[in-house]
Amino acid sequence: MLPELTWLDVLLRLLVAGILGGAIGAERELREHDAGLRTHMLVAVGSALFTIVSAYAWTDFNFSARNGVTYDPTRIAAQIVTGIGFLGAGAIIRQGLSVRGLTTAASLWVVAAIGMASGAGYYSGALVATIVVLVSLWPLRILAHRLFERIRPGELRLEVELRANESPSVLLESLETRGVAVRAFEVEDARDRRRVALEVRVDDVQPEAVTAELMRLEPVLGVRWAN
Repeated sequence: MLPELTWLDVLLRLLVAGILGGAIGAERELREHDAGLRTHMLVAVGSALFTIVSAYAWTDFNFSARNGVTYDPTRIAAQIVTGIGFLGAGAIIRQGLSVRGLTTAASLWVVAAIGMASGAGYYSGALVATIVVLVSLWPLRILAHRLFERIRPGELRLEVELRANESPSVLLESLETRGVAVRAFEVEDARDRRRVALEVRVDDVQPEAVTAELMRLEPVLGVRWAN
């Protein structure tokens, strides 16, 4: 027989799920992603509640293998993995040659796992996973960029802010005219503007000249070279 949870146990597990999921969501919110604090909290709390219901909500029923009535405490919780896949797929958007939203989709997926761990009372696993995710979303991102910058000399990351709904094609044409090779780019829509991150190769072109050229374009709000 599974032990029955008290109201305090349920409250603690849901609170832990909400706090840990919210910590990851806050990082996404600060980077102005659509799936931010509230979305990640809801996914974490929902996953925790599904896990609690799956394991503890059926203790008043009589289950007997002899009578053909069996009890599987993981059946409902197992569907979280499938369900979160549809939610994550909705966060992935393909625009031209780039695909954006993969990191947000992955963060929603791992937040669901953190919520499940919290709902099961596995607080240490949920906490460690949250720390690892936060490190990978922020410090590791900076470290990886600096490492790849050394491995691939001459390749830089250019970040340009455009007015909302403006096409990045104007940037590509201008860079091509200046002799800057664009290796890849991704587009991210913020609340009132569109951000374009480009991996470019500059051999004989000065970054300052590229910046000045792009700032002359009417849709461009800002240009910066990422470190």
